[in-house]
Amino acid sequence: MGNTFESLSNFQKDALKEVGNIGAGNAATALSKLVGERIEMSVPQVRVLPFSQIPEIVGGPEAVVSGVYIRITGSAPGGILFLLPFSDSKRLLAVLLKREISDKGWGELENSTLMEVGNILCGAFLNALAMFTSLSFYPSVPSLCIDMAGAILGTAFHSLGEVGDEALFIETEFSCQAQHIVGYFFFLPEAESLTTILSSLGVNR
Repeated sequence: MGNTFESLSNFQKDALKEVGNIGAGNAATALSKLVGERIEMSVPQVRVLPFSQIPEIVGGPEAVVSGVYIRITGSAPGGILFLLPFSDSKRLLAVLLKREISDKGWGELENSTLMEVGNILCGAFLNALAMFTSLSFYPSVPSLCIDMAGAILGTAFHSLGEVGDEALFIETEFSCQAQHIVGYFFFLPEAESLTTILSSLGVNR
């Protein structure tokens, strides 16, 4: 595709930002109900970027992260990958589970909680994207992996088969109990899927 976020039309940029903001608002509401207290989410940036830049955004290919991956079928197939630096994963779990999280105490409950967060974020984002584009998206059951960012990305790309060369990137910030948590949400499209989405936002690329 060869286009950066700067090459998109103002309408596309505004629509992508609004997708992120609506998705974050819906996700924050769902997470707040889950834990019984207010969780705020914001979206500092939404942009289209080359796959090659993803590892650096999360701290480099050797950075240890928690990754929730969800396969997407429908009008614009691809995958969604939600990445959290490991330290942010523990802070988010501490908020959600209302206790300190240690590396040794990490178990099935922690894993399932992170997968549920990924599921909520994915659903909120896809619902907002569907509203703006009138496209259909169908998410799979989430899977979780804790590993180096490069390894998780490699596994995600392998599962997709033929992919494009750009991702839709949505940075997410969580705030609760004076905790500040940053996560990274990527839509990894199969070939032509990103073009389909952006065309549905008003301008053919």
